[in-house]
Amino acid sequence: MKVDFTEYARKMDKTLDVLNDNFGAVRAGRANAKVLDRITVEYYGSETPLNGVATISSPDARTLVIQPWDTKLLRDIEKAILMSDLGINPQNDGRVIRLNFPQLTEERRRDLTKQVKKYAEEAKVAMRNIRRDGMDYVKNLKKKSEITEDDQKVAEKDLQDLLDKFVKKVDDALAAKEKELMAI
Repeated sequence: MKVDFTEYARKMDKTLDVLNDNFGAVRAGRANAKVLDRITVEYYGSETPLNGVATISSPDARTLVIQPWDTKLLRDIEKAILMSDLGINPQNDGRVIRLNFPQLTEERRRDLTKQVKKYAEEAKVAMRNIRRDGMDYVKNLKKKSEITEDDQKVAEKDLQDLLDKFVKKVDDALAAKEKELMAI
C-alpha cells in the first residue's frame, strides 16, 4: 500500500514560498518595492499594507518613491518606515516619500547574510515539523493496522526523501541569495 503525502508536499511547498517572500524582503542594495511588503499603516481604523494606500515606484536603481492616495497618510507612512527594520530614513517633501538605498557596507552585508541564514533555518525547522506530522500519521495508520510494518518503513523513507528534496531547495535558494548579497 502506498501512503499519499501530497498534503505534506503542499505544506512544504508553501513553506518554500514563505521563505522566498522573506528573501525578497531582504534589501540587497537595489531599490525593490518588495522590501515594503511587511509595512502596514493604520487607515480608517485598520492596519493596511503600504501598497494598499499608496503607489510605489522606482525611478532609478537606488530610489523608491511612495505616493499615498491620501496625503494625510504621509506622516503615518513615514513613522511606519522609521519603525521598521529597513534602516532607511524616509524623505518627506509634502507630496511623496522618497527612500534612497545606500550602497551596502561589508558589515551590513554580513548582517543581511545572517538574517537570510536565519530565514532558511526557520524554513527547515518548519519542514521538519511537517515531516514529523507525516511520521505521526504513518505511525497512527500502523497502530490502526491499516498498513503493515514494511509499508510503514517505506512510507517513512518516502517522507524523509520528500524532506531532503525540499531542504535541498532551501539550501539552493539560500546560496543564490547569499551570492546576490555578496555580489552587489
